[in-house]
Amino acid sequence: MNDDPTLFADGFDDAIIGLNYKGGHHRVVYDGKKMVEELDKKEGWTQEEAIEWLQFNTFNAFYGKGTPIYVDVMTRQEIEHFLENNDE
Repeated sequence: MNDDPTLFADGFDDAIIGLNYKGGHHRVVYDGKKMVEELDKKEGWTQEEAIEWLQFNTFNAFYGKGTPIYVDVMTRQEIEHFLENNDE
């Protein structure tokens, strides 16, 4: 029996972009921006409200090795621009 099953973020199937496999575990990969859009559409929240809620309740949660991965989908050009303009 797998002690760390592959987990899904309930209500965000439209934001799934793939599956990651590392260290013997599969992890579902989500587009974080699409998740924000889903909360705007379903709950009527502002972008700021949705981001705050997702950061507190979802993005920073850890439920074992099968915990989903949340990413910002970007082109190479967008990544390079981000890295040039951010210290983190």
